[in-house]
Amino acid sequence: MGRTPTGQTRDRIFMYMRERLLAGRPPTVREVQEAFGFRSVQSAREHLEALVAEGRLDKDPGKSRGYRLNAGSGEARREPGGGSAAMPPRLIPLLGRVSAGAFSLAVEDLEGYLPIAPDRAGAEDTVFGLRVRGESMRDAGILPGDIVIVRRQPKADDGAIVVALVGEEATVKRLRLRGERVELHPENPDYQVMTPDPKQLEIVGRVIEVRRYLD
Repeated sequence: MGRTPTGQTRDRIFMYMRERLLAGRPPTVREVQEAFGFRSVQSAREHLEALVAEGRLDKDPGKSRGYRLNAGSGEARREPGGGSAAMPPRLIPLLGRVSAGAFSLAVEDLEGYLPIAPDRAGAEDTVFGLRVRGESMRDAGILPGDIVIVRRQPKADDGAIVVALVGEEATVKRLRLRGERVELHPENPDYQVMTPDPKQLEIVGRVIEVRRYLD
């Protein structure tokens, strides 16, 4: 799996810190390390210090939970009686990659976390992200490197874009129900329609959002 760009990792760390701090549960550096799978505490500390240098976080020296939102950023938690604030985003796991082409091995390999609006997150562990490779969904606006946000569900309506699993292989396609036959349609004329055996097919979930990073 390719290395996640530093800027994307740092943005996810900031959103993780923001959610925890707005909830009144400031994390330690070690908790950040564990949440993002860094091999060393120093890697987590370097990202946090970079966020301080960028003015996105403040730090109280000598405290293990000393990071806080920058008071000038508009993100700081309001005190009771000071007016209501918008609900902070939920964090969902970014799990490996999924093919938008021929079937590829499905791997749930945690890359990190993504923020999502609470009203789209649903119940615990029902929404996750997958990074896309391949161009079979190009004409649906899903390109290599994009992240699809997926809601776990075992069934989907005809025409939904789904993540489907056949054996140990997964793909993202548009679902078409043809009586007893299930078809997985690409959105690119260079790719063929897939007609897996329904008994071996598992719908992992429905794609509800697509994200793209430009740098």
